[in-house]
Amino acid sequence: MEKSIEQDLFSCMQETFSLKEVDIREYSPLTLAYIGDSIYDLIIKTIVINEGNKQVQKLHKETSALVQASAQSKMMRALQGVLTQEELAVYKRGRNSKSVSPAKNQSVTDYRRATGFEALMGYLYLEKNWTRMVELIRLGLESLNTEENKDE
Repeated sequence: MEKSIEQDLFSCMQETFSLKEVDIREYSPLTLAYIGDSIYDLIIKTIVINEGNKQVQKLHKETSALVQASAQSKMMRALQGVLTQEELAVYKRGRNSKSVSPAKNQSVTDYRRATGFEALMGYLYLEKNWTRMVELIRLGLESLNTEENKDE
C-alpha cells in the first residue's frame, strides 16, 4: 500500500537534509530578508507561470515588476494596518537594519521598506505560518492592482 500522508515541502526538506530545529529569533533581520526574498520570488514566479506558458523574457518582465523594491514598498505601505504587533516588530527590525549593498535604482526608503517586507516573509516562512504569509502577499498584490487601476 502506498503512503497516503502528503508531506509539505518544509517537512520533506527537513527529513531529506536533516535540517535542525532553530530559534528564528536568533536570526538577524537581514538573514530573515535573505530567505524572505527567495520565498517571495518563488511565490510570484508560481503565480506568473500559472497564468500560462509564455516566453521566458515575458515571464521575467512580469516577475520583475512585482519583486522589485518599489513594488514591495507599495505593498508594505498597504499591509502595515493589518499586521499583528509581532509582525510589525519583525518588519521594523528588517526595515531599520543596515544593509551592506546599496539600493540599485531604488530610493533608500523603498529599499528599506522592501527589506522589512522580505524580513517579514522570511520570518513567516521559517515560522511555518505559510497561510498568513500567502494571505499578506495576496493583500499586497491586491493593493498594487487597486493602485494600478487608479492610475488608468
